[in-house]
Amino acid sequence: MPIEATWFVLIGGLLIFMALARGVISNLPMSGAMVYLVVGFVLGPAVTGLLTPELHGHGHVIRLATETGLVVSLFAIGLHLRVPLADKLWRLTLRLGVVAMVLTIAIMTAIGYYALALPIGVAIVLAATLAPTDPVLANELRPREAGDDEPLRFALSSEGGCNDGAAWPFILLGLALCGVDNAAQQSPGAFLLSVLWGVGSGIAIGWGFGTGVVALVTRLRTRFNAALGLEAFFALGLMSACYGAALLIQGYGFLAVFAGGVALRRRERAFTGDKPPAAALESVEQGEMEQAAMDPDLAHAVMAESMMAFAVEVEHLVELVLMLLIGSVVSAHWRELLDWRVVGPVFLLLAVVRPVSTSVALLGSSLSRHQRLLAAWLGIRGVGTFYYLLFGIEHAPGPMLDPIVAIVLAAIVGSVFLHGATATALLNRYSTPSPPQRIPEGGT
Repeated sequence: MPIEATWFVLIGGLLIFMALARGVISNLPMSGAMVYLVVGFVLGPAVTGLLTPELHGHGHVIRLATETGLVVSLFAIGLHLRVPLADKLWRLTLRLGVVAMVLTIAIMTAIGYYALALPIGVAIVLAATLAPTDPVLANELRPREAGDDEPLRFALSSEGGCNDGAAWPFILLGLALCGVDNAAQQSPGAFLLSVLWGVGSGIAIGWGFGTGVVALVTRLRTRFNAALGLEAFFALGLMSACYGAALLIQGYGFLAVFAGGVALRRRERAFTGDKPPAAALESVEQGEMEQAAMDPDLAHAVMAESMMAFAVEVEHLVELVLMLLIGSVVSAHWRELLDWRVVGPVFLLLAVVRPVSTSVALLGSSLSRHQRLLAAWLGIRGVGTFYYLLFGIEHAPGPMLDPIVAIVLAAIVGSVFLHGATATALLNRYSTPSPPQRIPEGGT
């Protein structure tokens, strides 16, 4: 009972502290993830020993928790992206979420194989684990509201929504080369077909569920005054259904959940129009929201905005839990993180590989030079990277992936602190218009 009581006090105190301090933290060169990571480190074996997760012993449970967190976050990102599919902004998603990610995997594989002398399969797993940017820790990078089409925020958010699923075939390829029996051990043609099926079926499942659920619920509400309230149930149900259905047919579940959020938002936009949903609902009083949910002109906006608000709140709790876990794992391996063979690859990833990959991928894009520089730097690594590490350890033979554990953890720590300390300031400066230049008297 004393241990349970201690945990209740610690978690309760941390939640209250973060709720009170969020406004202050947002104005400082830090993020909530930094706080959670430090607390997790203190709770871990290096300090108090209250939290001692083992990657091999508890890896499956931790992976499931991480997987659940990613599902929530990817759905939330999809709901933020209220842009027509024909819009050129989606080209930025493909440039960053596919081209830049593939380039990152290629370069990091070469570093792992030639510089670190890792077996080729382990090097590919390392590269594919480090390549995806994180959807959970990138709250500061997202569009401020649904309907915000600022290109940098849209590009970075949609990148995080896309590349967590796009990294999947590279993980399978690396594990196959490590001796794991999976689709990548088939012929190259069969593996390519499995990748195309995984991507296509995942997007189709998410799109069908996202469109179908919102169509069904809004019809019941506007025609029969039924299925009112419980947006949290609909949100969780849609996330789970998209992810589970995609996995059942060997589709890419992360892409399905992301596509489900985008499809739901697209359906809302078709009924609300170009006007942002928040603006459409601004005249609705809090107590009148149920009445608005039965209004054909507002029903889709009510559902989409309510589900997004719920997903974002859950995401904050997910961030806390997962960063505490990651911090405690770092606490058990912190000495290994100081080795130059760990620090070197992480430095190259954040300071060289990411900038080079994004710069090549964004050649000829609509982004300005300033926007490209910000995109090159703001490639946050976190929960998605941790998930793929856990998945690899769970499926790889014995301790084959142990040599990359410290590198992956160091990349997460480095990204959380470096990007957390700079992202808000950089984006605030980017978003603040430059003061008009004063024209000297007599000048033109």
